[in-house]
Amino acid sequence: MPNTTFSQEEIQTFANEIKKQLMPTLIEELKESELPTLLTRKEFMELTGVGPTKCNELFNRFDFPVTRELGHPKVPTKLFFDWLYESTQNSQEVSMKYPYNAI
Repeated sequence: MPNTTFSQEEIQTFANEIKKQLMPTLIEELKESELPTLLTRKEFMELTGVGPTKCNELFNRFDFPVTRELGHPKVPTKLFFDWLYESTQNSQEVSMKYPYNAI
């Protein structure tokens, strides 16, 4: 079995590249965990940066995760992020940027 050795500089370069690629994912996971389980309409609009018209459009889509069983429409946060990452088209519907706005 071949044995590969790396210089300290190469190891540091690898570590920096891994850190650079992992940080956005880690920040995203931390921000998601800070969000409430259910987003109100106002919280959803603040988080995503959409206005009332786009919010209404999304809330009335058949594939958008919204519940109306608790009175006013609410968006289950986890299901929203699942929906968001489901396809490129969904992610283009909402233009969220890092770090997410705190609610």
